[in-house]
Amino acid sequence: MIRFLLAAMALIAMALADMAPQNSSLSLVSMAWADDDDDDDDDDDDVAPPRLVPRRPAPARARPAPPPPLYAPDEVIARGLSRADRDELRAQGFRELRSRNLANGESLVRLRKPARMGLGPARDLVGQKPSAVLAELNHYYRPANAEACEGAACPMRQMIDWPANTSGCGTPPRIGMVDTGLNAEHAALSAARLKLHRLDRDGRVAPSDKLHGTSVAALLVGDPGSRTPGLVPQATLIAVDAFHKAGNDERADAYALIEALDYLAKQDVSVINLSLAGPYSKAVAEQVARLNDQGIVMVAAAGNGGPAAKPAFPAAHSVVIAVTAVDRRGQVYRRAARGTHIDLAAPGVEVWTAASVRGARTRTGTSYAAPFVTAAIALMLQENPDLTPGEVRARLHRSARDLGRAGHDEVFGHGLLLPVNPCATLRPAH
Repeated sequence: MIRFLLAAMALIAMALADMAPQNSSLSLVSMAWADDDDDDDDDDDDVAPPRLVPRRPAPARARPAPPPPLYAPDEVIARGLSRADRDELRAQGFRELRSRNLANGESLVRLRKPARMGLGPARDLVGQKPSAVLAELNHYYRPANAEACEGAACPMRQMIDWPANTSGCGTPPRIGMVDTGLNAEHAALSAARLKLHRLDRDGRVAPSDKLHGTSVAALLVGDPGSRTPGLVPQATLIAVDAFHKAGNDERADAYALIEALDYLAKQDVSVINLSLAGPYSKAVAEQVARLNDQGIVMVAAAGNGGPAAKPAFPAAHSVVIAVTAVDRRGQVYRRAARGTHIDLAAPGVEVWTAASVRGARTRTGTSYAAPFVTAAIALMLQENPDLTPGEVRARLHRSARDLGRAGHDEVFGHGLLLPVNPCATLRPAH
């Protein structure tokens, strides 16, 4: 009987061997693993059995098309240029692409800038010629299709009803800024009306970085066609690099801050953005008071020392507008300073703006809330340049949307900035 059973098992094994392909290395156990693998494709086991058939790679996602350019990347147009000035520009590397005389007798010239010259400096150089009546970028115009605000920069603008068009009323004021260095060749700033002044340090200290200043400048005057459009791109920005590095510490001393404010006062600016904070200095306080007496509005970041920190200056000076930061839900930034001196809250958490070298990223801090208020003041002064600093402050307080405890409080001040719409033709971004 035992011999019969052994013989039967041998016959079954031989039959199975005959059924399998001769070159197959799969055992019964290995086929069970493969079947289990097919059934459990969605399992997240740490170790999965090898697959017999490789998966197809996922198709590459199409990148969104970049926005169309707003102007020719290397051209300047000018009115009124004399033949002598045009000859001089050609000698400086400009190429005359087209010219004609207008009905009033003025020449209209289209020029290509030298390859190594930035577009903004090229426009300024042409405009400085004695015969130039006007020098400007060669802008493009398209059918006026109404578009909703799109992109990463939009949520913060929509929460404060920022106007989509800010150039249709009055002459843009000159904005001053005291900050670190900045990258004037960044795509967002290369064509801006921007002047950078570096304080003379005699080479005794290391220069400042360009990250902070580039981000703040782009929020103010960034190219509207770039990834980081500015709030008031039509304005002229006079930026002073007052900072230096000491090891990993980037700072500006009181002497440099006074020197920077004095320089800006001589540049005929109307409003100054101060995205910086530090201790009280009597010397700085006196300089701030002098600029206020001259009619210059100053806006400063409240500081990121936290709710229990002492008031930071220059924001805590009574004549300076102090700005705290909130997120898109209206919640205060957790590290923002507080106090009775806080005037307004503005977007300052994950604000989309320019990076130091190229591209863009989000930034957080009261430094990035201050430019929103500075830009709102620029709109007010664009229509009515005779407003005093006190009148500007009062208008902003009245228009703010109350947050937190009713009325003025130490967290949000008078509430969320809502820019005073200076012209009936300006429409909200959304």
